[in-house]
Amino acid sequence: MEERLEEFGSLVERLQKEYPAQTQAFLNYMQKAEEGPAMSAKNKELVNVALGVAAQCEWCIAFHVHSAASLGANRQEIMEAGFLAVLMHGGPALAHLKPLIDSVDEFVPAERGVGDRV
Repeated sequence: MEERLEEFGSLVERLQKEYPAQTQAFLNYMQKAEEGPAMSAKNKELVNVALGVAAQCEWCIAFHVHSAASLGANRQEIMEAGFLAVLMHGGPALAHLKPLIDSVDEFVPAERGVGDRV
């Protein structure tokens, strides 16, 4: 899933060079949407994990799992977010638990305790 992160980073770099106004407008909107004070940054990333699964976007899943883990989300929290996406989006989201599990395995340290194992 590290490859997906690299692909996404390369895409954004290229878009910033070739379509700077559109790309910057999106990045500005993203920053504004994420800066609200009502939710913690970690919880926002968990929501984004669920949305990435529901949207069936492997790049989104990798990006947001990596970000959620860096903000202290554990394996169980990330997987619960994924299962909420399955609840709302059904079978296609269930299939995208595969890249979610791959991302969790790659980016989230293994924890002790049955409840935190994937």
